[in-house]
Amino acid sequence: MENQTTAIRDRVLSALQPDHQAEPPAKWQQRKSAKMRDRLVSAAVDCLVESGYPGLTTAAVATRSGVSRGAMHHHFPTRMELVAAVVDHVVYHRMRTFLADYFEAVENRQGEPLIELACEAHWRSVQTRDYSAWLELTVAARTDGELAAIFHPAARRYDEVWTSEMIEAFPQWQDHWDLLKLANDFTSAMHMGMLLHGPVFGSEDRMERLRRFAARTMQDLYETR
Repeated sequence: MENQTTAIRDRVLSALQPDHQAEPPAKWQQRKSAKMRDRLVSAAVDCLVESGYPGLTTAAVATRSGVSRGAMHHHFPTRMELVAAVVDHVVYHRMRTFLADYFEAVENRQGEPLIELACEAHWRSVQTRDYSAWLELTVAARTDGELAAIFHPAARRYDEVWTSEMIEAFPQWQDHWDLLKLANDFTSAMHMGMLLHGPVFGSEDRMERLRRFAARTMQDLYETR
């Protein structure tokens, strides 16, 4: 089981890994440059989460990182190049967090239904900083054509990679692939909607009841398929 889950995790992450991380830097200067790039992208995620998409600028990231404008533009000459790096970053790191969490939950399973475990792991993954950034990009891409041209292809690639791997992660659904995809789509849409409605709902109890209802609905779908 451990070898199988490791293979699934590594295959998914390899498919989603940003191009500049595909091969570890061989030289010291390259490693230094890669470290600086990661530092800038991490600061950009912070800017996005705290100030929304309008706050994601090269100037703001340079200030937050404590680097010169020249150093900033050496790595990211334009804002959209920085945005593209942020999109790749949050896709990769959010999926890495989800897979680690889900497979750990499966290994420690004590009779809990697998589908509910998956729903719970997904819900935890949308509480992360990376998903907050993803949500900001999702909303902003609706009205910003330049962002949409970068974000939507990346989002579709993420969906395609995960869809192609789900049947490996959930072999018990092999004969009911359409329902598995429906369960995944429902959970993703439900959790995003819950986050957007959170300030309106106001009550943690209301959110928790809805979350449990969604997870139970997906488990029932599995049990009655």
